[in-house]
Amino acid sequence: MFEQAQNELSTLRDMLRFGVSRFTEAGLFFGHGSDNAWDEAAYLLLHTLHLPIDRLEPFMDARLTSSERADVLEIIGRRISERLPAAYLTNEAWLGDCRFYVDQRVIVPRSHIAELLREQLSPWVEDPWAIRNVLDMCTGSGCLAILAAHAFPEAKVDGVDISPDALMVARRNVDDYDLAARLRLTESNAFAALEGKVYDVIISNPPYVNAESMAALPEEYRREPELALASGEDGLDFTRILLKQAARHLSPKGLLIVEIGHNREALEMAFPDTSFVWLDTSAGDENVFILRREDLPTGA
Repeated sequence: MFEQAQNELSTLRDMLRFGVSRFTEAGLFFGHGSDNAWDEAAYLLLHTLHLPIDRLEPFMDARLTSSERADVLEIIGRRISERLPAAYLTNEAWLGDCRFYVDQRVIVPRSHIAELLREQLSPWVEDPWAIRNVLDMCTGSGCLAILAAHAFPEAKVDGVDISPDALMVARRNVDDYDLAARLRLTESNAFAALEGKVYDVIISNPPYVNAESMAALPEEYRREPELALASGEDGLDFTRILLKQAARHLSPKGLLIVEIGHNREALEMAFPDTSFVWLDTSAGDENVFILRREDLPTGA
């Protein structure tokens, strides 16, 4: 069928239709930047053809050269045969208007904390220029650390991860954004390498997938590092570490912001005496909580 497409299809519109049909036929799972076959195919085609990824319509009836058709069909075929998220095929992921390099050493960026950083954590942070030290725990590709550096112009930012491979990806992104002078990357198992460090803001999009969900993950998610996803039976292993240890690393009025996926009910059951404040994002108010240092649970 792909050989027939190479010989008989000619326009971007043709290739887009072909890609959507094949993706649907293959039963692909979408969730790494797009949620349907049309958007995924459109993105892959525009990227492969070096076209603006937000300008599909003007090019729909443009005829492709034979080499362009071959390139498009190759990436469509890889998306199907390898079940790789599109971001791994293109080595790029977007959070808002910011582009980041990614590969299989890190999960594909998709944190709701990015939305909150675009608003400089308002109203919880009254003066973004007064924030001096920020920690991004479980930094992965470094995307949230970079967004935090943009949100808080006077801050020094630490991006911490247990994975040296992830930190190599983060280093590339930090260099791409020319932030090496303000953003330090550190290999550490949680807070182990941060003795004596104190922050005004700690953000974290840690592993939070519970055991039952890990066992049922679609193939596309299994292409991501398990270390960045799995967090014990109830998905809260790393969140417990944050709640137990963050107070020692927060300034007196410091803030802890953590994304926990769909684990709100489990978290509130595990910490019934803690008044978590849930922040509104595009996904609702179930995914990200914020606590001031003084409100962190004692003896967590």
